[in-house]
Amino acid sequence: MAQPPTTTRRAGLGLGLALASAATFGSSGAFAKSLLVAGWSPGAVVTARMSGAALALLPAAVFVLRGRWHLLRRNAGFAVAYGLIAVALCQFAYFNAVERLSVAVALLLEYLAPVLIVGYLWARGKRPTRLTLAGVVLAMAGLLLVLDVVGGVRLSLTGVAWGLLAATGLVGYFLLSEREHEESLPPLALAWAGLVVGAVVLGLAGLARLLPMQASTDPVVVGGTELAWWVPIAELAVVAAAFAYAAGIGAVRHLGATLASFLMLTEVLFAIVIAWVLLGELPGLVQLAGGLLVVAGVVAVRLGELRVDGRGGERVGGRATAEARPFDDGSDADFTVPTPVP
Repeated sequence: MAQPPTTTRRAGLGLGLALASAATFGSSGAFAKSLLVAGWSPGAVVTARMSGAALALLPAAVFVLRGRWHLLRRNAGFAVAYGLIAVALCQFAYFNAVERLSVAVALLLEYLAPVLIVGYLWARGKRPTRLTLAGVVLAMAGLLLVLDVVGGVRLSLTGVAWGLLAATGLVGYFLLSEREHEESLPPLALAWAGLVVGAVVLGLAGLARLLPMQASTDPVVVGGTELAWWVPIAELAVVAAAFAYAAGIGAVRHLGATLASFLMLTEVLFAIVIAWVLLGELPGLVQLAGGLLVVAGVVAVRLGELRVDGRGGERVGGRATAEARPFDDGSDADFTVPTPVP
C-alpha cells in the first residue's frame, strides 16, 4: 500500500534532518581539535561552544516557551543537573579525550554509554534481553580492538579515562532526557537551559582558576587551510551545537525517537570521515574493525530495547504501533536510550 504524500514528505524531511544532525554533531571533534592544537584548553573550547550555542538557541527557547517562563523556575534544579552532567561534563570530558586521542577513538569510547546503561539497569533488577546482551558482548569486543590491547598501538591512558568519563556523562544525558511530565521544559528550552548552566559553571570555574582557560587569537589550521580562530568556534557553537540540537529534535518529531536515533548513529561514521578529511586522522584496520563492532553492538542494544508486541516499533511521524519494552523483567517500566550527542 502506497504511503500518503504527506507521510512520504515527513519521512523525507525527517531523514534529512537526522543525517544533518548526525553530520554536524560529528564535526565537533575535528574543529575542536584544531583549536586544541593551536593552544586552546579543553575548558576554554567547551565554554566558548556552550556560550555561543546558548546565544544561538535563545530565540528558539523564547519561542517554544511563549511566556511559560514559570517552567524554568519549576524545573530549575533539574536544569542545573542537566547542564552539569549532560552538557558540561559530557562535552568537557569528550574534548579532553580528543586532545589526547584520535577523534574516532574518543567518540567510540563515548558511544559505550548505552552499554553502561544496560549494566546500570541490570544492577537495578531490570534483566536485559538476549539480543541486548549480545550487543553488549559485541561492543566490548569492539572496544578491545579499538584500544588495540594486543597490538602495537599505544594510546594515552589518560585520554581513555577521559573518553570513559564522557561515556558516563552521556549516561546522565540519556537518563535525564527520559524524564518527562506535564510541567517539563520543551526539548529546545531544556537544551538551551543546559547550555546556559554549563557555560556559567565552567566560566566561574575558570575565573576562580579551578579550570585552565587558555585561549589564543592565533590562526588555526583546518583541512590544510589557515583560518581565523573564531571560525571553528562559530562552527562548534552554531553548527555543531545549536543547529545540530534543533535538527535532531526535528528528526525525532518527524520520524519518532526510535527511527531517528538509529539514523543518527551515523554520527560516528561522519566523525571518522570528517576527521580524516580535515585532520588526516584515520584509525588502523584493527581499530576500524573494532569501531564497526562497537556500532553493531550499540545497534543490537537498541534492537534489544524494542521488544514489540508482534509489530515493528514506531511509524513515521512518531505514532507507535506497539509499546517498546526493552527489558524483559515483567515490569511495566519502559526505557529507550536516545542517540549519543558529544
